[in-house]
Amino acid sequence: MTTLFGTDGVRGVANRDLTPELVYRLGRAAAIQLSPGVSRPRILVGRDTRISGDLLEAALVSGILSAGADVLAVGVVSTPGIAFLTRHMNAAGGAVISASHNPVEDNGLKLFSRNGHKLTVEAETAVSDLALRERDDLPRPTGAGVGRLHPAPALVEQYLDYLVRSTPVRLDGMRIVVDAGNGATYRLAPELLERVGARVTLLNADPDGLNINVGCGSTHPAGLMQAVRETGAVAGIAYDGDGDRAIAADEHGREVDGDQILAACGLHLLDQDRLPGRAIVGTVMTNLGLEVAFRSAGGRVLRTPVGDRHILEAMVREELVLGGEQSGHIIFLDAATTGDGLLTTLRLLAVMVESGWPLSRLAARMVKYPQILVNVPARPVDSLESNAGLARMVGAARGRLGPNGRVVLRPSGTEPVVRVMAEGEDSELVETVAREIAAYIAREFGGPGA
Repeated sequence: MTTLFGTDGVRGVANRDLTPELVYRLGRAAAIQLSPGVSRPRILVGRDTRISGDLLEAALVSGILSAGADVLAVGVVSTPGIAFLTRHMNAAGGAVISASHNPVEDNGLKLFSRNGHKLTVEAETAVSDLALRERDDLPRPTGAGVGRLHPAPALVEQYLDYLVRSTPVRLDGMRIVVDAGNGATYRLAPELLERVGARVTLLNADPDGLNINVGCGSTHPAGLMQAVRETGAVAGIAYDGDGDRAIAADEHGREVDGDQILAACGLHLLDQDRLPGRAIVGTVMTNLGLEVAFRSAGGRVLRTPVGDRHILEAMVREELVLGGEQSGHIIFLDAATTGDGLLTTLRLLAVMVESGWPLSRLAARMVKYPQILVNVPARPVDSLESNAGLARMVGAARGRLGPNGRVVLRPSGTEPVVRVMAEGEDSELVETVAREIAAYIAREFGGPGA
């Protein structure tokens, strides 16, 4: 069955692929799917700062209201903020208009069930099926049955209060640089950190609808790293457009990625015998160095396919509390149901306080293996494995890289690219292998639509 949903919601160029007409129908479908048999259900709606947010939020809200559900409109808020508030307010579901780290012309829709979890694949497929029906025969109540819109920006305070309460230590006097990426955390991050005592130097917190993720935030940390060096801060944190990812910089202005954040937080818990199962969850893209570090400390790293849904499923199945991705999408399951950049910030800084170690020392507990990721523009690909020439090239590459080498190919679920990852002990060979495979993919799968 065709579905509109990719690995992280519905995405496309706003007002071209992701039209208000489509989002309206998705709103109607979501209202029905999220609240079967519920009279006057409530659905929370939030968005990031991109210019198309107003347009698509209006369409989404109209669709939800037309199906007889009420909307609590939180306004600009992080995706994990909506996940928390959906559960906290006992709402039927939550929705976020955001394309996360994507360029400003893109936008998207993420949906949450009443427990604050992203929808299952089956539920997403059901929403997609309802929205794509040739004839819209979903309920259309009239009179008192029409849904009502309730502006609720003040709910953000309840989310921030929860984060403050969940912080085990104060951060009094710590100087932190924050790069909000002109996204959803531009107000939340400085307010939260100042509440717990930190002194904040704020970057890229002046969104104009067009500058979200532009040369800043978690995908462009160079400015953050420079600011940490210039201010003498003990750490820096950069967020993506919707605030579910965080990338750090240590006191020397060196990048600390999601794998290193997992190492810092996970090994600290392991040291204190506070890590359930003595394990964390990563993905096939997780650096081998994280696995080696945990194995040396008597722990282990479980690997899943890329995507927070797979990470969360493994964490729940194995009864684990920590998992995440190199991108900085980290899940602390004891406190959140999805990746939360603000929570990640608090947990990482708390480890610094509790251990008495600078971030550089915490990050150095994991020795990163040479790894390169190449994004190759490509048309939609059903199966890379079916290409015999590519299969032979990848097999030969794995042989050249040796027993500690890896090659992972993955069509992106959020962008029209194929991601080529190579990893091994020889950095020059790793780069050569990745570039050769990327060039082959560009020849075979590039062209129109790429």
